[in-house]
Amino acid sequence: MAGKKQLNTKPWCPFCGMDVGRPVEALQRKMTEFPVGRCECGAVYACDATGHNIGSAIVECLVYACGEEWDLAWELLPEDDYLTGRVEDYDDVTHQICPKRNLDGRGVRGVLYFVRLHKDVAEIADRFAKKKEHEAQTALAESEKGPAGFVIPEVEPARDPKRQKKRSSKMIVKKLVEANDIEGLLDLCFDDKRALRFMQRLLYEPEPNKRYKTAWLIGQVSARLSTREPAPVADMLHRLFESCSDSASMPWGMVEAIGAIVAARPDIYGAFARHLLNFMGDEGTQEAALWGLSEVAATRPDLIRKTPFYSTFHFLEDENPVVRGLMARLLGRVKAKEALFQIMSLQKDETEITLYEQGDPVKTTVAALVKEAVAGIQG
Repeated sequence: MAGKKQLNTKPWCPFCGMDVGRPVEALQRKMTEFPVGRCECGAVYACDATGHNIGSAIVECLVYACGEEWDLAWELLPEDDYLTGRVEDYDDVTHQICPKRNLDGRGVRGVLYFVRLHKDVAEIADRFAKKKEHEAQTALAESEKGPAGFVIPEVEPARDPKRQKKRSSKMIVKKLVEANDIEGLLDLCFDDKRALRFMQRLLYEPEPNKRYKTAWLIGQVSARLSTREPAPVADMLHRLFESCSDSASMPWGMVEAIGAIVAARPDIYGAFARHLLNFMGDEGTQEAALWGLSEVAATRPDLIRKTPFYSTFHFLEDENPVVRGLMARLLGRVKAKEALFQIMSLQKDETEITLYEQGDPVKTTVAALVKEAVAGIQG
């Protein structure tokens, strides 16, 4: 009827008609961050609060439906493998549909994008999810046997809300970094999130010893901060990737920091690991990318195995001995039996190189890393 008032309503699933809950941030953080949810009928949905990033929201929703299995998601065809739907005029602040597209003078342009997999595809995705859960449990069990496994950090104690909060500055953060004061940096990050930005600025350093030390400290602080506040760390990862993509500046320390953060909390930020491969095409970032990938592989080799890492095998023949050594280390840590003979061809390469362990420079040789890799693959 003309002139009839349009009432705001709760959002619903376009497949079953049931009301759906408010989308929430996924536990595992990714390059594209959209809140997601799941309907009782099996459909999943992602929220684009602006309505301008619907393409990215569609991709995230489909990948989420596939249990974060990107390879499976890319193979699926709309209609043949899954159905889609969308609910527009969604306000993510109040979690309701506003047909007038305006609420208290505020524009409402949000979209909920839905995906429901066909039964046979859903069963495949479920098997992937169960396999991933089993791999995670295995990795956690292995962590109890020694340092080569990942252990989820204990939740940081809550800070006293009545305490006088500290304010960060570039000089304060620089002094704490130079003193390797992880506790001080962590307290500062809880009080003032700008501390993360100041730490990021310290990465722009031509001296590799300082870069790697700062990157490692960022990883350690982020690991503990994320036990209570994972979002600021995810925001920092996005800024680091953006800085790496800026052709007008050198990405000094940025790639190293990404690797350090992901390696410190692969359970939350593991999806970022695959993007480190994008930096293998630039000679200026190859060493940092390989270092980051091998750091992740030290505790979660399964994450690297899920990337197209096999496209990097040719770096075993690279002119740069550091790249050759790091490549051997990476393949050893993921137990790449398919590259064993290529790795063994470097057994007599006694070129001395410097790598970084916990931010400190360590001298070794390509042959020593090859020996370690072969032992890891055959052991």
